[in-house]
Order: sequence, then structure tokens, then C-alpha cells
Amino acid sequence: MDGMLSQEEIDALTGDSPADTAGADGGVLSDAERDAVGEIANINMGTAATTLSTLLNNKVTITTPRVSYVTINELSQQYDRPCVFIHISYIEGIDGNNVLILKESDVKIITDLMMGGDGTNIDGELTELHLSAISEAMNQMMGSAATSLSSMLEKKVDISPPTASLVDLNDTIEDTMISNFLEDQIIQVAFDMKIGDLVDSQIMQLYPFDFARELYNRFIGDKENEAAAPAPEAAAPAPAQQPAMDMGTAPQAAPQMQMQPQMGVPQMDPNMMQMQQPYMMPVQNVNVQPAQFQPFNAGISPLLQQENIDLIMDVPLEVTVELGRSNKSIKEILDFAPGTIIELNKLAGEPVDVLVNGKFVAKGEVVVIEENFGIRLVEIAK
Repeated sequence: MDGMLSQEEIDALTGDSPADTAGADGGVLSDAERDAVGEIANINMGTAATTLSTLLNNKVTITTPRVSYVTINELSQQYDRPCVFIHISYIEGIDGNNVLILKESDVKIITDLMMGGDGTNIDGELTELHLSAISEAMNQMMGSAATSLSSMLEKKVDISPPTASLVDLNDTIEDTMISNFLEDQIIQVAFDMKIGDLVDSQIMQLYPFDFARELYNRFIGDKENEAAAPAPEAAAPAPAQQPAMDMGTAPQAAPQMQMQPQMGVPQMDPNMMQMQQPYMMPVQNVNVQPAQFQPFNAGISPLLQQENIDLIMDVPLEVTVELGRSNKSIKEILDFAPGTIIELNKLAGEPVDVLVNGKFVAKGEVVVIEENFGIRLVEIAK
């Protein structure tokens, strides 16, 4: 031992690693780029959490993001079971794409809540119905996040409909788009997500380095343009108002104080006393007369005037007869099949509602006229 520390030992003591000290060409963000990505992801996920909470009718909490670097091997170690990849592409405002990763059990809970369940129906395999439902949820979430990004960058940002797929990171990934996405080291933004008492898990967002740098350049570019914008010029001060002067006289010099030697008391000059008097506007003669209004004619009432209703007699209106109504969940509607019986909120023999342009106007009884149904009105709404 020569008492000298190796480079590895120095890196361990200082907390640095070869990946952290690599340059931009080595696939590492600068501190400013890393902070910008974290800030943008935090704002986007905050908006997305609000949208998901409304969609699921449950409290959704997503914590502050943690930005790090990850490879496909490290991802496979973190997710030993199949997980769901949601691929999101930006089609306007920003050129790039990213991937959201959700656990299979979390997807089942979210889709069960979307279909009107209580979040406990998570048995069985993940089907195309689950993937379609989670794609729609992510479409609304990331759509609201894109709106927040538009406000941040002051330009329209839009995404294409997300696509969801079940991926086993331990196997060969068949999706070419995702496999190309995970070829090299990428940026991982991890969030802790809670959905009521049902989910206490983690959601991850993966960014390619090129896309992360473009976000940073857009974000910093707008900040620099805002800082470089010239400040609005201050309004020129209004000129001081001069005392009113008689237009027929020339301006006089400032009055002088006159001293009385025998008394030692200053005495104001009479001209100065005259200037200190308030200026009075000349009074003008104005012709003022009381307002004259035409009296109402008490003999004519607007309610008694004949209205020309003939002008609207040819306007067609839609008449609808409502037999009854029923409320069903999405899950029950998806189970509809030929022969399914739907119970309505009307009793047998009860009068049906007659609607005109969607407004209730009467009640009636169903009758048969030759081979057609008809309605015999029994009550007119008042």
C-alpha cells in the first residue's frame, strides 16, 4: 500500500460515478437539464393526477418526481412481472415521445374503477379490454398534461392517442417502437402514486435523452426570451400645471417682501395677496328645462294585443313518446345481448310521457291504430 487512493475510491467518497461525470455525448444530462425535466414532469403529473381523480371518483396522489438514469437490464430487475407500457407520441409543438410504465395489478384496479366497480375485481389475466380502458385513461391524463405544457411553453402542444401493451422485460420485446426506445440508457422519472386505499405503488415515465434536451431547450428558450423582452417604457411625467393667468395681462415678477423698520414685522405685497386668491371660473348662462315624457296610454294593454302567431305555424317540432327510463353501468351495458330484458321505471298501465323537442307537455295512453302504435292524450301539462 502506497497510501494513495484509487480513482474508484475517490469517486465513492465524493459521491460521483463515471455515469454522473460523463459529458453530454455520454448520455448524461447537466444539472440544469435534469432539474428542468423534473419540474416539467412534476407540473404535468400534477395536472394528470387531478384528471385521473375525476375519472375514477377517487382521491389520487402523485408525489414529487425522482429523476435518474436506467437501462433495460435495470428495468427488468425492478419489474420482475409483466408490466404495461403506454407509449405517448407528441405530434405538435414538440417532436418526441415517452413511455409510461404501470404495474399489471394497478392497471386492473384502475380499469375496474372506470367500469363502475369498487377496484377489487382484479382476478384473471389482463385482456384487450383492460388495455383499451387504460389507454383511454392515459389519453385524458396526458391530454391535460399537454395542456399544462402548452401554457408553460406558450405554444400549442398535442399528443397522439396513447397505445398500451403488456411487456415482459425478461423476454424479447416484440413491439419495435418500444424496443428501439429501450436500446440505450434512458431517463427515468419515478413517482409514488396512491389511489384511495386501493393503490400504493409507483408509476414511471421514461424519456429519451434527445427528447429531454428538447424540453429543456424549449423551456429555457422561453424563459430567456421573456427575460430579454424590453420593459415597457415609463410614461412621461405630466407637465406641472401653471397657475391660471389673466390672458389680458403679462406675467408679473415674483412679489417681494416689504419690511417695516419701525415694527420689524414682514408685510405681504398687495400683488401677492391678490395672486393667492382662488381662481374663479366665469359663470355661464345655461338653459335648463325639465324633461318631458309622453304619458302612457292606460287604455291599451300589451297583454290584449293580438300576436301574429301564424308566422311560426309551419315550424316543425319533434314529438317523442317516452315509455320509461333505466340507469345502467358501463359493465352492464357491455353485457347486453339479444334477449336481455331491461327493467324500466314505469309500471304496467301507467301513462307514458309525451315530449315536444325534449320538453314534457302531456301524458297519454298507448293505443294501436291499425298496424301502428298511437297515443291517446289523457293529461296536458300546465
